Amino acid sequence: MSALDRYHVFVHSVSYAIGYDYHDATPDWVHPFIHLILVLAPAVLVSVGTYMIGRGLLIFWRRQSIVSLPPASIRGLDISLFGSVLRYSKKQQVLMILLSLIALPILYLTLELPKQIVNNALDSKRFPVEFLGRDVDQVTFLMLLSGLYLLAIMLIGINKYVLNVFKGYVAERFLRRFRLFVYRQWRNDPVARDKSEIVPILAQEVEPVGGFAADVLTLPILQGGTLATILLFMFIQDPVLGAAALTVLPVQLVLLPKLQRRVNVLSRTRIQEVRQLGRELSDQLRDRQHGLSGLGATNASFRELEHVRRRIFKLKFLIKALNNFLTALTPFLFYSLGGYFVIEGRISLGALIAVLAAHKEFSAPPEGAFPVLSDFGRYSDKVSRNHYVLF
Repeated sequence: MSALDRYHVFVHSVSYAIGYDYHDATPDWVHPFIHLILVLAPAVLVSVGTYMIGRGLLIFWRRQSIVSLPPASIRGLDISLFGSVLRYSKKQQVLMILLSLIALPILYLTLELPKQIVNNALDSKRFPVEFLGRDVDQVTFLMLLSGLYLLAIMLIGINKYVLNVFKGYVAERFLRRFRLFVYRQWRNDPVARDKSEIVPILAQEVEPVGGFAADVLTLPILQGGTLATILLFMFIQDPVLGAAALTVLPVQLVLLPKLQRRVNVLSRTRIQEVRQLGRELSDQLRDRQHGLSGLGATNASFRELEHVRRRIFKLKFLIKALNNFLTALTPFLFYSLGGYFVIEGRISLGALIAVLAAHKEFSAPPEGAFPVLSDFGRYSDKVSRNHYVLF
């Protein structure tokens, strides 16, 4: 038996193990989909995941191997920004985690109820049916399921509202404390007091720190739990369609974070240019005689700032376009392969509709874009260095 024949036997075995009878009578156009979904994409995903875990462990080991860390430059804060957040908002973090976990079972209900409405209320001839010990007709059963769905979406909307408001409270509370520490450090440091960067630092540059304080634990738990809940729902409907939802994930994990890191580098460059511009303008305000002589340098700063901003826009919209294209590929698999499964009788129409709705929730940007890394990318300059560099 050749290597190609062994590969085909392996694919058939994997397909059979998950309950899909993949054989020679299956249409030819289905075969490449099965190979991509069940073998190639999972292999790439495992490779990418192994690489990312190994790379993360290596970075962690290198940081732990450093004997002496630089001292915190701001009194009242820990060396680690993460430690400072936990130190001043530990109780609030626990409450936000609980609110995030409460949202997950409600999310599953919002995915399951539409399938029940299509299959058991609209496309069913078994009426009347028993509901809570009483026989109900088709219209009544439809209204009951629709009412439960309305209640579920109301509950998840209330949960999101309360969580977002509370996150804003935590962010602003920590940000106020952080600004106070920075201000005191600036007042007590004779060298720093001569620098004009304190205004943009306190007004704008520390804003992402407040967002980090609110999202440091909630974001990965909520987004990770949402991902796990939706994938669980998809795999319950059909393992092949559940695996199809992960087909483009390796490409997103490899390509998008690299582009996002380039945006982060340019964003830090933009901050430095704004600081340089602030210094030049402050010098001109101190000595009005140098106003005209500083015109050339100021104009150069404006030009450089425009150039950096244009590069940021190009990369940001490239990330958005690539993510939208990759996200749209998965519904193509659902419509084609899932539609074939409906015609074949493998899954119900309601299950396919529910999977499509679940993928919409999966790919939608809930208070942030798909890649959680892109949300944390805004704070990576503060976190990755493990200390504060403000002046």
